[in-house]
Formats: sequence, C-alpha cells, structure tokens
Amino acid sequence: MTATRALAAGVWQADLSRSTASFQVGNLGRKAHGTVPVTAGTVEIGTDGTLLAVHGTLDLGAIDTGKAKRDKDLRKPGLLDLDRHPVMTFIATSARTEGTGWHVTGTLAARGTETELAGTVELSSLDGREAVLTATARLDRRTLGIRAPSFMIGKWVDVTVTAVIAQSA
Repeated sequence: MTATRALAAGVWQADLSRSTASFQVGNLGRKAHGTVPVTAGTVEIGTDGTLLAVHGTLDLGAIDTGKAKRDKDLRKPGLLDLDRHPVMTFIATSARTEGTGWHVTGTLAARGTETELAGTVELSSLDGREAVLTATARLDRRTLGIRAPSFMIGKWVDVTVTAVIAQSA
C-alpha cells in the first residue's frame, strides 16, 4: 500500500488520546528516553493523494523522562526553558512521496526560536476512516540554542511521533 493511494483526500485529525511523542538523546554516556503529550495534529491530503499540509503541537511542559530531577533540569532557561516556552510546534513546508509515506521538511518552533527539520512519515496501517502514521526525525539540539557539553547531553535528539488519525467529517 502506498500512502498516495491509501489516505482519502481531506483533512485528517489526530486522536490525542491515542497519539504519542517520544524522544531519545545521549545523556552522560547513556541514552535518556522520554515522552511528551501530543496536543494537536492535522494532516491534509489533496485529491491526487498529495500530502498538502502537516501541523503538530507537543506539550513540552509535560515532558516525562522518568526522572523527576532531569525533568526539572529541562525546565531551566539554558535547556528547554519550559516555563517561558512550554509548547513545540511543527508545520510542514514541503513533502514528497517516499515508500509507504513521505519525506517531510518543515519548521520546528521551540524555545522561542525556529529551525528547519526534515524526517519521514510512514503510513503503518489503515482501517477504514482511521490510520496510523509514524513520523521520525533527528534534531540537532544546538539549532534551538540548547547549549550543553556533548558528553552531558548528546548533540542529536531522535524524535518519534505516532499519531492515530481519523478523517474529519
């Protein structure tokens, strides 16, 4: 199944109760993992199957790494500055069909700044008017102004968003 033939034209909305965002980053020689709630998400498909738009929002203020001290540290101005900027957004600026999904490039906004981010969106299942999309990207944290020695926090943050989407009526 290719994405261009699978998703019907129209706007698809994320089911926030069944959509998740997770990340992985190097931390003191190990991998730190965490989750962030998805608070909004839409995908728009054109009549020819073209991906026209992608928009997503994450609540970074509710970040959970499983370690309360680390979560508190991430709130600091030198890291995610979550008291001033608790939301992260992504808006696609271009997309092209690739495999069972798309290669998407867009603008990621967090910490009061914007950076370009590219990744893949895969269609993993389709059941009537509902589908599961999995988006993956690798973010260089420095492009958001997060400055920390790389032995403490790795340069690359691997992000995965799994969204259950349903076509709007």
